[in-house]
Amino acid sequence: MIRIVIVEDKKAVREGLAVLLGVSGDLSCVGRYPNAEDMLSNLATDCPDIVLMDIGLPGMSGIDATMRVKESQPATEVVILTIHEDDGNIFKALCAGACGYLLKDTPPADLVAAVADAHEGGSPMSSRIARRVVALFQDKFQPPRESEIRITEREQEVLSSLAKGNSYAAIADSLCVAADTVRFHIRNIYRKLHVHSQTAAVAKAIREDLI
Repeated sequence: MIRIVIVEDKKAVREGLAVLLGVSGDLSCVGRYPNAEDMLSNLATDCPDIVLMDIGLPGMSGIDATMRVKESQPATEVVILTIHEDDGNIFKALCAGACGYLLKDTPPADLVAAVADAHEGGSPMSSRIARRVVALFQDKFQPPRESEIRITEREQEVLSSLAKGNSYAAIADSLCVAADTVRFHIRNIYRKLHVHSQTAAVAKAIREDLI
């Protein structure tokens, strides 16, 4: 039996959810509260598996309450059930520890299935929320770009030696080339990196992940 607590300030919605969940043989509504403070004061007694949490609550917000639930009862999963579908609330709720984010227009059968999914380790989300999460992830976490600067393998070897503090003569000896050849490579490196000193060349090469 999955133990559910509902936190919703609107009585009609709260009671309707309790009835909906109660008709499922696998779910048991062990508590329903109009605010986060009452829920938190009874959390240890209710010992829920899942908390269905509204965001816009009187007093403490559902996001702050989610964080408090996860701090005191890490095994309890929180599924947000709200009308809010803006990026800010989605991001804050997930960062606070919510495992799922559902909109209140979720069909009843889907809501029951989402609760079961959360209990089994899933992260249920309304389709519109899932799309926004993907977009948010793509906007904030771009893969490292490949450097547009192109240097040859030999120039990379010269840069690596410069980064180690080697002199032109030492670089020439290690690469078995003339010192003038090293200077030629360094001039090309300066031109490609748009720098005018050895220190600047090494610093930019490191920033651009060239060495």
